[in-house]
Amino acid sequence: MEAQARGLLETEPLQGRDEDTVASADFPSMLSEEEREELKAELVQLEDEITTLRQVLSAKERHLVEIKQKLGMNLMNELKQNFSKSWHDMQTTTAYKKTHETLSHAGQKATAAFSNVGTAISKKFGDMSYSIRHSISMPAMRNSPTFKSFEERVETTVTSLKVFFRRRR
Repeated sequence: MEAQARGLLETEPLQGRDEDTVASADFPSMLSEEEREELKAELVQLEDEITTLRQVLSAKERHLVEIKQKLGMNLMNELKQNFSKSWHDMQTTTAYKKTHETLSHAGQKATAAFSNVGTAISKKFGDMSYSIRHSISMPAMRNSPTFKSFEERVETTVTSLKVFFRRRR
């Protein structure tokens, strides 16, 4: 008897042979007529409760839509609010702050580099105008070290700018 009592209280999952036993059991014949009637009544009551809950939920959803319409809330406004909140949440993350800081620093460096290039070009133009005034001919000016240096810097700058703008696309 102890083995039978222990079998009813087992908490282990059903094994394959146990599942077969449960599947082949004839539960309706194990129930008395009174138990069967009670279960049928409980089943009807549960189905009625579920139907009522679905009706209540549907009514509450309609009421929700009416309130949102009265408040001027529509799908587009909700999407805007969700987007704004998400954007704000993203901006407050550590990763965003670090990326923003890094890109700002890179932008400052790029600005300084362009400023230096502009200064170098202006200086070279000044040197060239001096060279033009004091040189005998244009071919002589083109062969001058100043002109060659300027030409190389312009070519390097143009190439760098092309690479920079291609990467930004």
